[in-house]
Amino acid sequence: MEAKRINDKIAIPIIIALSVIVPIVVIVLMNLNNRVNLLGLDVGSFPFFHAVINAATVVLLFTGYRLVKKGDQRMHKNVMLTAFGLSVVFLVSYVISKISHDPVPYGGEGILRNLYFFILVTHIVLSGIIIPLVLFTIYRGITGQYEKHKKIARWTFPIWMYVAVTGVLVYVFMMPYY
Repeated sequence: MEAKRINDKIAIPIIIALSVIVPIVVIVLMNLNNRVNLLGLDVGSFPFFHAVINAATVVLLFTGYRLVKKGDQRMHKNVMLTAFGLSVVFLVSYVISKISHDPVPYGGEGILRNLYFFILVTHIVLSGIIIPLVLFTIYRGITGQYEKHKKIARWTFPIWMYVAVTGVLVYVFMMPYY
């Protein structure tokens, strides 16, 4: 128990710091005046890649959920850590895309425009909220604090799933404009 308290004294401040710093960095990068195309890719390359990562994350999250329900904790852990790894790859790629390209405006009209912006706004808000939830959920799981892990995972799973699914939907809405 003492080791967990020591780990908490280190891990919790790191999780909180990352949960604050990451959204701030993304907001700053989205509002850059000058962009530098770091990888020389077209603007459309990034969104497709991000949609693929989000779709794979959806599959992994669903698989991880089914595995834990079946009692296969080892495979659940592996699948969820893979989903987390994909999310990290997504975040790095997203940051590079924001440094490289100006945002592409949505050109749809009418009800589709309203639906798109509802999905986009909820996706963005929940993307910020999911960072500490995922980090705390993973931390509680890998440190063997399973009761705390289960409590927070009940919130993390549906929000993370929503963020991943809506990430794909945002791409589908934006496809004609890339």
